[in-house]
Amino acid sequence: MRPFQAVIFDLDGTLLDTERLIIDAALSVLEARGHAVSRDFIVGLVGTADSEGIRRLGDHIGPAFDGDTFDADWSRAARTAYAGGIPLMAGVAELLDHLHRRDIPRAVGTNSLTASALRKLGQAGIAARFDPAHVVGYDAVGRPKPAPDVFLEAARRLGADPARCVVFEDSDPGVAAALAAGMTVVQIPDMKPPATRDAHHLAATMIEGARWAGLLG
Repeated sequence: MRPFQAVIFDLDGTLLDTERLIIDAALSVLEARGHAVSRDFIVGLVGTADSEGIRRLGDHIGPAFDGDTFDADWSRAARTAYAGGIPLMAGVAELLDHLHRRDIPRAVGTNSLTASALRKLGQAGIAARFDPAHVVGYDAVGRPKPAPDVFLEAARRLGADPARCVVFEDSDPGVAAALAAGMTVVQIPDMKPPATRDAHHLAATMIEGARWAGLLG
């Protein structure tokens, strides 16, 4: 018997090497608007929903910050950065090929908007590895991570028992969401080290985490 019924992936920083591009885009827009915000502060927003990140930026910068305009300019800058294609995180192509060959159900649960997630999967060349109905953004549920909603909805769409789903995540909010969903979680940190050791397994690479989960020999 397979150790898990289904595999659920976070998107940015887990499947896709986008976090650096997103951070650089945010800093360039902020600088153009005359806002002095450190890279460390932006890195600290990794894993939060876009709306939450913008709220925190507003609190940090103050009344001079126009969140709606920043959001539009940031999205535009990020799309420009993605135009040349989005690189995959190490080991992702190998693992997805293996899951496809074994017909193991898989989904994406992300704090990105669903349409944005689908677009990025296409730009990374792995859209065919996921049924579009199994890509769940925070706009498809009531609450973003660290609430469990996106992962529970992904499991529901896959017809999988949450207790028999394994989640791959890079961020602390994502780990908290997977644990709240009653799932097994493998954390593979990307831009910042984990603040806790709450994940079931802390892996250096996707392949190491997949082997721990019994998905690869």
